[in-house]
Amino acid sequence: MNKVILKIGGMSCSACSSHIEKYLNKQEGIVDATVNLVMAQAIIEYDDTLDIETIERFIKESGYESLGIYDEKEELKKQEASKYPLIILGILASFLMYISMAPMIGLPTLSFLDRVSHPLRYGICLFLLTIPFLIYGIDILKNGIKNIKNKAPNMDSLVTLGVVASFLYSTYNIVMIFLGKNEVVEHLYFESSALILLFIKLGKYLNKQSRKKAKEAIKELVQITPKKAMLKVEDHFREITIDEVNNGDILIAKPGEKIAVDGIITDGEAHIDEAFITGEAVPCKKTKEDKVVAGSINLDGFIEYKALKIGRDSTISEIVRLVIEATNTKAPIAKLADNVSAYFVPVIIGIAFLSFLLSIIITHSFSDAILSFVTVLVVACPCALGLATPLAIVASMGRNANNGILVKTSTILEEANKIDTVVFDKTGTLTYGNLKISKIYNYSRYTDYKLIGLAASIEAKSSHPISKAFMDYIEIRKIELSPVEDFITITGIGLSAMIDGKDYYIGNTKLFQELNIENNYAEDEEKLLSSGNSIIYIIENDKVIGLVGVRDIVKEEAKEVVEKLISMNKEVIMLTGDNELSARRIANSIGIQQIKANLLPKEKTKVIQGLLESGKKVMMVGDGINDAPSLATATIGISVHSACDIAANSSDVIFLHNDLNSLITFLNISRKTFQIIKENLFWAFFYNILMIPIAMGLFKPFGISINPMIAAFAMTCSSLTVVFNSLRLREKNKK
Repeated sequence: MNKVILKIGGMSCSACSSHIEKYLNKQEGIVDATVNLVMAQAIIEYDDTLDIETIERFIKESGYESLGIYDEKEELKKQEASKYPLIILGILASFLMYISMAPMIGLPTLSFLDRVSHPLRYGICLFLLTIPFLIYGIDILKNGIKNIKNKAPNMDSLVTLGVVASFLYSTYNIVMIFLGKNEVVEHLYFESSALILLFIKLGKYLNKQSRKKAKEAIKELVQITPKKAMLKVEDHFREITIDEVNNGDILIAKPGEKIAVDGIITDGEAHIDEAFITGEAVPCKKTKEDKVVAGSINLDGFIEYKALKIGRDSTISEIVRLVIEATNTKAPIAKLADNVSAYFVPVIIGIAFLSFLLSIIITHSFSDAILSFVTVLVVACPCALGLATPLAIVASMGRNANNGILVKTSTILEEANKIDTVVFDKTGTLTYGNLKISKIYNYSRYTDYKLIGLAASIEAKSSHPISKAFMDYIEIRKIELSPVEDFITITGIGLSAMIDGKDYYIGNTKLFQELNIENNYAEDEEKLLSSGNSIIYIIENDKVIGLVGVRDIVKEEAKEVVEKLISMNKEVIMLTGDNELSARRIANSIGIQQIKANLLPKEKTKVIQGLLESGKKVMMVGDGINDAPSLATATIGISVHSACDIAANSSDVIFLHNDLNSLITFLNISRKTFQIIKENLFWAFFYNILMIPIAMGLFKPFGISINPMIAAFAMTCSSLTVVFNSLRLREKNKK
């Protein structure tokens, strides 16, 4: 199975994307094709019987153009269409409007272009001024004609029919003026053709600017990685571009420099800031054999690292690919809009012709009939309808990515709004998944920092899992280690060493028997044990100076997140392989009432299946490793996962930040996304339902009517309403 993302040229509305999508999916060898209007892309899965050239030929046969394989870096660097032609034609349009409209509104007229005394000169001037607009909008006219020929009319087809009809009818009237019928000077509509094209082009330009804003989050990700790297060649270093890096190359990073590519440290150590991808504010210490991610910052050390993942295989490229692919999938609500658009254009063409015939019958005026025909075509352009869903999806995906939330398909955004049950794994999800110092009883003259620093200095020599709890504590608080002498491991009991001439012992209660001293701390010890701690005594010479409780502690935000979920009417359940007592203690501390303990991974999956069979919509939140079956079974599987393992992750949503607040952010963004999509669809449908009858002239007896120029302007405004409404996703979630 192969997959490619192609840039598509010539699309203007969802009828276009829908037509290409249907055409491609009919072709032999194409497994699945999804076309995204806003991103102007097609993501295509195909088997080995096809190649890219054949797929591009299919796209051409459908009436559109393949612009090549999507390259995220190059694509995001491209400049938007120049605004200068719009400015120049805007000035020209003002002159055109003045000539044609000045007499109607009492403004001074140009005597040599007066429509009454010089009708032919007046008409030819309007004709010539309209030509630059036709040239500027030739792409719209070509697309419109091509799609009519391909029996797949779209927004450009409506505009083309309206513009061409208006222009040809006006040109015909110039010929009539030349033949002496000066009265038809009142039926020249060149300015309508010109302004329709100008407004359509303006709308397209503004849409491009809006799409650019919607994709800013993706662009920020792409720009994180540096453009150059320092390559180690024998005993010297050479600066190269990122494109020159090969897998296996040894690169270096000095303090303050960014890591150029994903790799593994071969020499040196440093604190690395990976906040851009993990959300962790505290830099992590990296030493030999630790992985580093492109774009992270070396804060304080000199390291050498081997390039492992470059180019499209890098973590950043993988994140960008996931976001791009997600915007190319269609939620059910998006497919509904596409289906409506596919039928909408032919229906509107039919209504326009019906309006033309009715106007001829009722008014006996060919001029009025043409005007009605053109106005219906222009006012009904389904641009707003086509943008209603995809633009909101793109903005939502960008907003999620900016918050460290990778959503693999847009379908998940819609499913998230239906979730009524949230199931948490305990270890590594609600808890940190590794031992932390949870309680310190200090019986010494030392501060807590000094006390733990002494113990950590000894624990640093040990490989026991408990030692990591002490090392994490001092690393976060920047506590210095003390020099240690005579380090000894006391099997089954603990550790001993000498610091500054004093003997220290770190271990469990068996230390008292080993040292033949009395344990007077049973009460504090019992408190720690009852709350699920492992206990560590710190003894200086023969005196107890501290008692430390170590356990896997609950994440700081867990309680607040559970409370928010309950306030959102979500049923919250905790699953764990731990014993009932330990599970109940943690559940009670964060407000979860329902727990299931002593579960194997396959038993967790059975619980999820049972909930689904009972009609629940289940979201499973796990660590993405041993919870993989449960994550895959749930309606939505969410993993709080290492960024380096994104490509291998099988869940629907990945949280790059090790923070459960991402869950609330995701649910809120999803809810807001579909609220905005529904608003967009409402306004798009409402606009057409309201404006089409007016354009047909049904309200003319009541003094309500519009002409093609006003229709084009109104159509542009309706599209901008959808655009700006969609971009509210960015602003509101920034707050």
